[in-house]
This record gives sequence, structure tokens and C-alpha cells, in this order.
Amino acid sequence: MAYTCTACGYSSPKWLGKCPQCGEWGTLEEGSGGATAIKTKAAKPTAGRRAKAITGIDPGTAVARPTGIGELDRVLGGGLVPGAVVLLAGEPGVGKSTLLLDVAARTARGGSTVLYVTGEESAGQVRLRAQRIGALEDRLLLAAETDLGTVLGLIEAEHPDFLIVDSVQTLSSAQVDGVPGGVTQVREVAAALIRAAKDRALPTVLVGHITKDGSVAGPRLLEHLVDVVCSFEGERHSRLRLLRAVKNRFGPTDEVGCFDMNEDGITGLSDPSGLFLSRSNSKAAGTCLSVAQEGRRPMVIEVQSLVDQAGAGAPRRTVSGVDASRVSMIIAVLSKHTGLGKHDVFVATVGGVKVGEPASDLAVCLALASAAADTPLYSRLVAIGEISLSGEIRQVPGVGQRLAEAARLGVTNAVVARGALENVTVPAGMRVRECDTVHDAIAAVLPAGAEPEGGAPAAAPAGSGAA
Repeated sequence: MAYTCTACGYSSPKWLGKCPQCGEWGTLEEGSGGATAIKTKAAKPTAGRRAKAITGIDPGTAVARPTGIGELDRVLGGGLVPGAVVLLAGEPGVGKSTLLLDVAARTARGGSTVLYVTGEESAGQVRLRAQRIGALEDRLLLAAETDLGTVLGLIEAEHPDFLIVDSVQTLSSAQVDGVPGGVTQVREVAAALIRAAKDRALPTVLVGHITKDGSVAGPRLLEHLVDVVCSFEGERHSRLRLLRAVKNRFGPTDEVGCFDMNEDGITGLSDPSGLFLSRSNSKAAGTCLSVAQEGRRPMVIEVQSLVDQAGAGAPRRTVSGVDASRVSMIIAVLSKHTGLGKHDVFVATVGGVKVGEPASDLAVCLALASAAADTPLYSRLVAIGEISLSGEIRQVPGVGQRLAEAARLGVTNAVVARGALENVTVPAGMRVRECDTVHDAIAAVLPAGAEPEGGAPAAAPAGSGAA
């Protein structure tokens, strides 16, 4: 006898708590482990299931239909494709159900029949949320059900044009052993719903749970079976929500949708940069702007820092919204120029946005230098560049797009790496300074002994495309 993993099929001569191949826990079950005789025999294909020439297949059957929410359509690649199955995963309370209820109401408002199956809440709870966000529609059908057979029967009876299941882990089949949410049940439920979606050209959205490490709960096979896997992210105490496509058979995976979570539900943000900038017009020491690239979308963000005298013991390092390891590296680089290593340092972004790319290194560096000198930087200044351990400023991709977004919001001064303006058109009215090192950048925007009053950095060398 051998033990076989129900998630990936890995076989082991002894029982293991964790599968060495797929990493799932508690999935090894006792079985034969030997070669299985082939039981499926060849069947004669029917008229509708014969192979067709690829040139004779109608491409219109895979055309996306807009959902009415621009940010969602951006991530999905234009909308929902008939027969496509989308897996939407996210932390509890992030707003998955609210977003999908809004999508369901917009679809029903357009004349389509929508079946919303909820297994986590009662019908009354969903109805109250729909009333709060203005999603009450006659063609929006609601069913509080956890039995897979009943859900398939509802699909047969109601013939919906759009199906939402919240969530796939709450459904179970009486024909399969295991508890709801278990590997066997999730696999059976997903396979049955996907089969129904493909047979009926029924666009379907499945809500999925996530584990403590942020991955989708259940067997890895679930992500392989569906057409689109989306991750809905956001801090519990922040209004900002980000939707990313981890897998997408119908569009790109480098698009990001931005949403604002408020009392009236979730609304798309076509221009989210305003959430990440402070409302105060007064200049303050320790602040600097940068442009983060979320997918293919540039967003202007504001980095704030505070430097204070360290108390007893080791200096404190508190970071929010920025990679803590990169901030520690920047502090080490700055300690060579300003002695910053002996101080308590606090760094945060405005609006709760998380910045993971190195393009914001220069903005963090200049914000810390400004806070250490207690002198504001030049007004309307954006810094774009990566910092190396030697203090060199390195180029980052998409400088032209980043500068254009900053100019759109009224930014007039910028600092970038040397050579970053090659083949880049500088926006009209923007002065850009190319710098080689951290020392050069600090000297350009924070002259020793001077308190800037909105002036511009020194002009870039002639022929660089900047004034």
C-alpha cells in the first residue's frame, strides 16, 4: 500500500503530513499507489463535438462584454467572456462581495438575468448590503445555498446570463466525501461549475478564500482549471483597494484596477493619484514625491519621513508602505553623508499605498535628507531612481511615462538618474536634473545652508532634453 496526494497525485510509501511536491497539508490518503488500469474507452464523437478547422471557428464567441465598471474591465481585459470562469480571492472584509454585488446589479440593470449564490451569508444580509449600495434589481436572483446539486438545479431552472458563487469553499457535493472547503470537495465543486459554465457559455465568478501566506486556499488545481485568477488587496484601515490579475487567458496580467471603499460601496478610481498626496499646500521638511508603476499605470505618491534623536539603545526604524529592507539600505548609504545612522527614523507613504519597486528609492533618500537637515525640498519636486550600495543613482524603466503623469498633476521639478532622459520627451514646463550619485542629488535639491522657497534645481547639461 502507498499514500497518494489528493491534490497533485504524489505517491509516498509512508504517510506524510505535508506533500513534498505541492506543499499541501493533510492531503496524503491511503491508496493503491500502483498503476491504475485504464477504464475509459474511446467513444464515437457526436456531430456537435467533432473537431473543426480553426479557421472555421467564430471568434465572436470569445469577445469580452463590459461589466460597467471600468477598473474591473481593465484588469479582465475588456470585460467578461461568455463561458469564462473567474476566481476572485482576497482577505476577509476587503470588499469582494460588495464589488461583485455591484457588478451583478449593473449586469441585471442591462437586461440580463444574474444568479447570485451566497453560502456565507443569509439572503437577508445580502439584501441589506444591496440596499445600502443601490444594487436592488428585479433580474438579480439571490439564493442562499451550500449544496452543489441544488445550485446546478437553479442554473437549469433559471437559465441565468451571469453566475456568481460566494464562495466556492462553502459549497459541497453529497456525492463526494469530505467536509466543505476540503481538497476533494473544492475540486469537485469547481469542476462541476466550470463544466456548467463551458456548456452554457455562462460567465461565472467564483469567490475564493486565501491562506495566511496570501495564496488561494484549496488545491492548486483550482487555479489551473479557471480562466482568470484575480487578487483583491487592501489594508483594512485604508480606503484604497487594488485588483490584480495573477492569471488571465483573455488579457494582460500587468494591469491593476484601483477602487475606493466607502460607505456607499466600492467605486472605481480612474485617477487614484490624489489619494496618495497630502492635502496641505505648505512645504514641510521630510517629504518628497515619486511615481510608482503599478502594472502599466503610473501613480504619483508622497513619501514622508521623520528623523529624531535616538534614545537609549539601538535607533528605531519604523516603516509603513515602503520596503523596510530597502529603507535600511538607504539609511546605511546616507550615513556616509549625513550621519543619519545615529537617529530614530520613521518613513511612511500617504494614503496607505504600498510601494515595492526600487524607483522610489531616490524619493525616500531625499525625504530622509530633508528631514535630517530640517529643510524642505524644492516645491513640486518628484524623484525617480534606484539607489545602489555605492550611492549611485540607477535608471528605472518607464521614466517618460512617469514624468508625464507627474507633470499632469502640476509637478514642475524632477530628479532622475544620469542618462534616464535618453529618447525621452520631457513634458513642457518641467525642469529635470540628471544626477550620478546620492550626494549630487542632495546637493541639487537641498543646498547646504539654504532654505529653498520653491526654486528649481540646477539646470541639466545642455543637450539632455531638460531645461
